[in-house]
Amino acid sequence: MSRLILASNSPRRRELLREAGFSFTVEPSRFEERAGGLSARETAEAFARGKAEEVFSRFPSAVVLGADTVVSLEGEIFGKPKDEKDAFRMLRLLSGKEHEVFTGVFVCSPEKRLSCVVETRVKFLPLDEETVTRYVKSGLPLDKAGAYGIQDGYPLVERIEGSYSNVVGLPVEEVRAMLMAVGG
Repeated sequence: MSRLILASNSPRRRELLREAGFSFTVEPSRFEERAGGLSARETAEAFARGKAEEVFSRFPSAVVLGADTVVSLEGEIFGKPKDEKDAFRMLRLLSGKEHEVFTGVFVCSPEKRLSCVVETRVKFLPLDEETVTRYVKSGLPLDKAGAYGIQDGYPLVERIEGSYSNVVGLPVEEVRAMLMAVGG
């Protein structure tokens, strides 16, 4: 496979890709995320495509992997919280409810363009005020879609249906298949 570039600054995506056995470099995308009338699934796909294509335009001989994760509750899209107050709001809304996590993945290579969106259903435990406050004050939810990381070690999630790595931020099995399809 040509040089693999991850078009993301996410430490979680880097870790998942590294654990999957891939060698890669990181080149953060300059793509400006602007939703607007798109569903959560469409937003994840459009942002993943935008990130990958922006980096590919600068490195056209490489294989570029872009990804974007969004959380959706009853049609409302939760990206990264703006601040602690927004994180608190998101977590209170998710408390005790089931929601969807969508990760769009887009791979650009000189020969191919591949895209997929993976959905995982997540059911939150009912969260008490103390748990939410402690978690928000830890700073951990501030850079994560939906204001939470399933891997953060806080008692938030009752169950999931689907890919755990998707909820972390990169559906590893689908990524592996896509990278193999472009010559990896």
